[in-house]
Amino acid sequence: MEQETYWILKYRKHILWSYLVLSIIALLALTQIRFGFSFEQFFPKGDPELEFFKEFTSDFETDDNFMLIAIQSDHGVFSKRFIDEIVDFSQQCDSLPYVTSVQSLGTMKLPQFTPFGFKFKPFLRASPESDRLQDSISIMSSPKLRNSLISKDGDAMLILIKHQDNIGMSESTELMSAFNTLWQSQDHFTDYHLLGRAYFQDELASMQQREILISSVVSVLLVSIIFFFLYRQRLLILVSLVTIALGMLLFVGTLSLFGREFNGISALYPVLMLIVGTSDVVHIVSKYVDLMIAGKSKSESLKITVKEIGLATFLTSATTAAGFLSLITSRIGPIQEFGMNSALGVVMAYGIVVTFTLAAISFIPRDQIRQTKFQGFWNRMMKVCYRISLTKERQIAIVSIILLIIFGVGISKISTNYDIESNLPRGAKVTEDFLYFEDQFSGFRPFEFAIQIKQDQTAYSPQVVTELYKFTEHLSTYDEVGDVSSIVDLYTGLQSSISFGQSDSALPSDSILRVLQPLMPRLPNPSSAILVNKDMTKTRVTSKINDFGADNILVIGEDIDSWVNANLDTTLLNIRRTGTGVILDRNAEYVRASLLQGMGLALLIVVVIMTFLFKDIKMLLISLLPNVLPLLFAAALLGYAGIKLEATISIIFTIVFGIAVDDTIHFLSKYKISLGKGLSREEAIRATFLDTGKAITFTTIILFFGFLVLLFSIHPPSNVIGILISVTLISALLADFFILPMLLRRM
Repeated sequence: MEQETYWILKYRKHILWSYLVLSIIALLALTQIRFGFSFEQFFPKGDPELEFFKEFTSDFETDDNFMLIAIQSDHGVFSKRFIDEIVDFSQQCDSLPYVTSVQSLGTMKLPQFTPFGFKFKPFLRASPESDRLQDSISIMSSPKLRNSLISKDGDAMLILIKHQDNIGMSESTELMSAFNTLWQSQDHFTDYHLLGRAYFQDELASMQQREILISSVVSVLLVSIIFFFLYRQRLLILVSLVTIALGMLLFVGTLSLFGREFNGISALYPVLMLIVGTSDVVHIVSKYVDLMIAGKSKSESLKITVKEIGLATFLTSATTAAGFLSLITSRIGPIQEFGMNSALGVVMAYGIVVTFTLAAISFIPRDQIRQTKFQGFWNRMMKVCYRISLTKERQIAIVSIILLIIFGVGISKISTNYDIESNLPRGAKVTEDFLYFEDQFSGFRPFEFAIQIKQDQTAYSPQVVTELYKFTEHLSTYDEVGDVSSIVDLYTGLQSSISFGQSDSALPSDSILRVLQPLMPRLPNPSSAILVNKDMTKTRVTSKINDFGADNILVIGEDIDSWVNANLDTTLLNIRRTGTGVILDRNAEYVRASLLQGMGLALLIVVVIMTFLFKDIKMLLISLLPNVLPLLFAAALLGYAGIKLEATISIIFTIVFGIAVDDTIHFLSKYKISLGKGLSREEAIRATFLDTGKAITFTTIILFFGFLVLLFSIHPPSNVIGILISVTLISALLADFFILPMLLRRM
């Protein structure tokens, strides 16, 4: 240990110059940061439903390859002027990059069956006025068309843009840039709302950039204020802040150099680097300052700091990294990446603190290091906490038991009823548009059904069409399900033309279905190509469902499955729910399993580390018990607050466990050192409070306010993570101060 300290002192200038070079490289790397967002990122890897969905889309197309534009009109959606403007704008949209087709009521055509074959009639004729009036009455009286292409209030018309499947971040940005340019050239439309994959990806990626910038700036300002109140000494504050800023810079630069893409939860990285870096800095700086004030030489102070704090800090970094690495058990890609990247950040922060901080702090003159009145206040507070832990053990035990019961009730209330809205940025236009489509149209969440044809029949066989008709009619009975489309629509449209518009929902008679069967595959309608596969053995029913929670949607899906089995010929059709919505909702099942697996792995790693540190089973159990309470507290808060447990929120438990164990390790490490110096058990507990207790309190205060930085986020899950972790870490501190000493006295 002496050689290591001497080496740092000897080469301290070289260390600082090396970090300057690394900082320049990291700054250059920041120009290569890539941001991205897609729903596919959150698909559970290895899920059988995901494999089925991939096979399904290979036969047809994806269910999110669209952008919806709802354009509002001040002079009526059925005025000739507005219809002409919509048709013109639709044609211009057709030239946007990656767009494959554009449809609206002004451009769509209805197939009509005549003795001479098929002909097509526009859904909505702009002139003459009598035809426009007749068409508008038919459209407004059709629930299917009104909820799909005309807003419920009747003041907006929809344009449906189809684009290439699975477009990425760069394609989405290019498409949205071209659309914005096109829209700005329009001077006759008043307002519009957007919905779709490209829009979401472009807007949420921009949000991520803003979130990372804001969280970084606010974090640094917040830590500056806290360090000022803790130390009141400019040079100590400067070293601490530079260390933390350096850690954040090198971490983000490293991710950029390795080509890591920043996703939906990347805004947490600056806060996490602030937290892990601050914790290490506070423990090392506090110990060094106390030794210098006690009259130790600079060299001796550094040696003792490394000896007593260096190992403990290494172990806390190892346990925190282990907690994050436990996220690799998740099936969700962004969560896995978050775990691996955060573990890397923890290791980097430790290395930077041990080398840079020790090298930089050795330059501070002794007369610049002095005790402040603020430090005296904390010494008195530690004595008070120690007396409470000694004299109020019975009350502490009773309160702990009561809290366990309360936590158990809260945990039983946890829900996984995930919805999209709760993950959208507050006050943003993308959220406003999403809610508009939920209210005025059929929403965004896809609700797909894949149909496999059996018995050597085809999708156009009369028996198959009849069964599909019954199925789609049943789907329409659910208020939550809308915009149902299938090949049945082709037949009902033809029936409407045969019956001269008297019905737009009836199915042709069986005899007519047999006449139409050989003609339908040759129907020149683009919609048929995406509803039936090439050999006509598979078809699909597409629809939208309201965003009212994954668990609620699952109930409806299971109810539909039961109805299908009881009312349709399942020897003829195999109907299976699929689509991006179904796949995302599968995460609710995996979140619970991944959470338990991840926590089990983290616990195992911590057990190994604790065994290495203490070599005592009793101490191992004592170290783990106080850290279970914060986890139960966090889970209970989710239940009582009605916060849905979904993929992003689930990382709370990993963060809480990894950080809570840190304080326990510091407390027990000092306790063990005190026992090694010949102190009695009670004297060692008291010495631990007065020495390490202060640093633990400092770090908890910084972590508390550090996570509250996330309140500045417009991303609701980040707000939840910030509040819950901040409050939970206070419970971890209380457990270490009052439950841990009680257990130590009885071991």
